[in-house]
Amino acid sequence: MTLTTSTRPGSGPREADWYELRLVVPPEDDDGKTGSVGVPILDVKLGEIYDEVLRRNPGETEFHQAVHEVLDTLGPVLAKHPQYAEAAVISRLCEPERQIIFRVPWVDDSGAVQINRGFRVEFNSALGPYKGGLRFHPSVYLGIVKFLGFEQIFKNSLTGMPIGGGKGGSDFSPKGRSDGEVMRFCQAFMTELYRHIGEYTDVPAGDIGVGGREIGYLFGQYKRITNRYESGVLTGKGITWGGSQVRTEATGYGTVFFVDEMLKTRGDSFDGKKVVVSGSGNVAIYAVEKVQQLGGTVVACSDSNGYVVDLKGIDLDVLKHVKETRRARLSAYVEARPHAEHVESGSVWDVACDIALPCATQNELNGRDAATLIGNGCAIVAEGANMPCTPDAVRLFAEAGVLFAPGKAANAGGVATSALEMQQNASRDSWSFEHTERRLADIMRGIHDRCLDAADTYGTPGNYQAGANIAGFIQVADAMLALGVI
Repeated sequence: MTLTTSTRPGSGPREADWYELRLVVPPEDDDGKTGSVGVPILDVKLGEIYDEVLRRNPGETEFHQAVHEVLDTLGPVLAKHPQYAEAAVISRLCEPERQIIFRVPWVDDSGAVQINRGFRVEFNSALGPYKGGLRFHPSVYLGIVKFLGFEQIFKNSLTGMPIGGGKGGSDFSPKGRSDGEVMRFCQAFMTELYRHIGEYTDVPAGDIGVGGREIGYLFGQYKRITNRYESGVLTGKGITWGGSQVRTEATGYGTVFFVDEMLKTRGDSFDGKKVVVSGSGNVAIYAVEKVQQLGGTVVACSDSNGYVVDLKGIDLDVLKHVKETRRARLSAYVEARPHAEHVESGSVWDVACDIALPCATQNELNGRDAATLIGNGCAIVAEGANMPCTPDAVRLFAEAGVLFAPGKAANAGGVATSALEMQQNASRDSWSFEHTERRLADIMRGIHDRCLDAADTYGTPGNYQAGANIAGFIQVADAMLALGVI
């Protein structure tokens, strides 16, 4: 097994390495030992599938990484259930049912025509309509969307809700754009997307760069084009027009609920724990909020310009004012909390903690960061973002006995609450915050237990990563067998 490492163009010195996995199985490695960089050798049949993924999807390194991470855990499943291999279930899972790429022309405030590219990858609908967010960010390209959509299959399966996996977005950035420009872009984007979505077909939501404002403009254009008030076609809507309570908080809250269950397996709780959270968007802010409610102390968080350390505990009101009201850089936090420190260089993972919650973006926490966390005594890492830990980091956590929760399990709270929003839309109902939060907590508890049960059943007790992949896969695979070759 070899692993080539490269840096994406334009990436800075603190950005994570980007991995392109290549399967090479020398005879001496055929016993399943790890390769030189610690990436486990795949089962031969799975290796052939992975080689085909590389051949059919050249240059899509994030997608390669996501597929490898899942395939690497499925050997025991194929040994116990050969029918999955006989029906080519895994090969079918790795190939999206539909990939849509389209032009998005729009006019900026100066009257100039701008052109962006839009994507929607409808990956798998064996369990229900495609479900997954839209990401508006300059880094978006087909490989990012496919990695996110592939992860979404297993994440959505783990929730136990009847939803398939999909993802979409554009290389458009809302940052620095006026409301009018964002509206015109969203209208242009939906003018193409509308023909591919629907409450029984594909239900997008928000992701990075797509919040309540963007969802509103997208829904308005869908309503204008179709002449239908189809609430269930998008989730993440405003509370007054079909949205769900707790949707804004769901991913952050869900991640912390998951960690709380992990702590309980050790007879422990958040009381007295020091926590570091990367990011300062919705996921990070509401992870901070729930950690504090459960008795923990968040001592650091970050944004793209550095990180803040507040050993007295991050002041949630100040953080929300800086990031949600002012939409300012995190450096403004120290204006209200002068004892805190803003650090522009280094990594937020340099701050000592008991629990680490990477809540920013993919591949943000690399092997070097993992070694620092381990050296500082970190005991639990849970991914609030999608695949924020590199393969080297995950390997180091496993070797050090650090409990590690992958994003497809730990950050499933967002899509779970989106599914709850779909339920409310279908029944023309609206639930209270307390009721919805209880439903979310129950779902996250169920995901946690399914991960542990699957890990134990298939010979990797306590391995949340293997458990999440296996439990998510089996539910989808059984549905695919039931539906036939389609």
